[in-house]
Amino acid sequence: MTRCLRIMAVFLTATMAAATTQAGPTTREGEEKPLLRRIADRTFPSVFQAWNPAENLKGEDALVTAARHDLIFHGPGYLGLQWNRQPVGLATGFTPGSIAQARQKRKRLLKLNPNLVLLAEIRYRDARKGFLPDGHEWWMYKDGKPVPGWAEGGFYQLDYRNPEYRRHVAARCRAVVETGAVDGVMLDWWQEDEHRLALAKAVRAAVGQKALILVNANDRTTPLTAEYVNGYFMECYRSRTAGDWKRIADTLAWAEKNLRPPRINCLETWYHGSRRDLNLMRATTALSLTHSDGYCLFSDPNPLPRPDHLHDWYPFWNKSLGRPLGPGKGRPDKAVQREFENGTVVYNPMGNQPVTVTFSEDRTSLGTGRRGRKHLLAGADGDIYLKPQTRTEAAKAQE
Repeated sequence: MTRCLRIMAVFLTATMAAATTQAGPTTREGEEKPLLRRIADRTFPSVFQAWNPAENLKGEDALVTAARHDLIFHGPGYLGLQWNRQPVGLATGFTPGSIAQARQKRKRLLKLNPNLVLLAEIRYRDARKGFLPDGHEWWMYKDGKPVPGWAEGGFYQLDYRNPEYRRHVAARCRAVVETGAVDGVMLDWWQEDEHRLALAKAVRAAVGQKALILVNANDRTTPLTAEYVNGYFMECYRSRTAGDWKRIADTLAWAEKNLRPPRINCLETWYHGSRRDLNLMRATTALSLTHSDGYCLFSDPNPLPRPDHLHDWYPFWNKSLGRPLGPGKGRPDKAVQREFENGTVVYNPMGNQPVTVTFSEDRTSLGTGRRGRKHLLAGADGDIYLKPQTRTEAAKAQE
């Protein structure tokens, strides 16, 4: 891990500097910030939404809850976009009325969070029955029968090995970006093979050089397609062992170094027992904060019989840190530490012994609420220690 962090140092510092330089002049009131500036202007922690929302903020307007996140990806319908042909899998455009509706929803969301990034998932690997006509050549077949998408059922695989179908997917990606409602696209189920490499090239050519491409690589690296994609959705379904957390950290560090800038890596882990696995939520957040300039999420496990990626909004995620002052650094006790404008983040990986975090001044722990110069942090945990002048932020974060 220490070696990865040394490698990251140059790249994280350069990326933040480049993003800030390219952000451009101050935006006039009412104007949307350029994409690079929205990414660079974020303060931390920075959380993303994978399809489904936080659901514990009862009584709060749904758009307000959504705008707590700094990046959201969802199907085009989330913004109100409607494909202009039936079955929808054959469409390569959207109805004019729905484009106007989607732009208005985008405008409302960006008013609530001026740094929000919006992506649309374009399905290429599987879809529900009815996405294409029965018997269509773009379904994937085995022994003359459609191939199921995954074990939970209801979805069937699409034949992305077919060059004509890949061109069709790329055209759909171009269409959604050209609506002006989103900043790029998300492609699920990503791994390395010649067909996905061809798809990555086709999608990048279709959406242009500035649009974002996010892919779900789980906890794997994808060297072949790295130059075409801006970030991983790291849907980390394996997080029960120290080896799992090391692999996650190594992949995140690799992605921060090797993917196409601007980078938008999104780290998600699932709870083990319940949403009250607060140490795992803090560990996920701290891992993201110390190893990347990306986004984090702690959510429900997919096997539950309910929509995937539902989650709570945790006070720990309320904005408190400001921006990073430099890259994360490995400590002699094998924890990782990173300094921010308003405090310090420490990540202590699973399998490590408890560590003592010491400061020359009183710091307030967001994990425990305790104020002092020494704090004990267990393994498989992380914490944010706010400086004295930001104690009011600590109070807000506990609300």
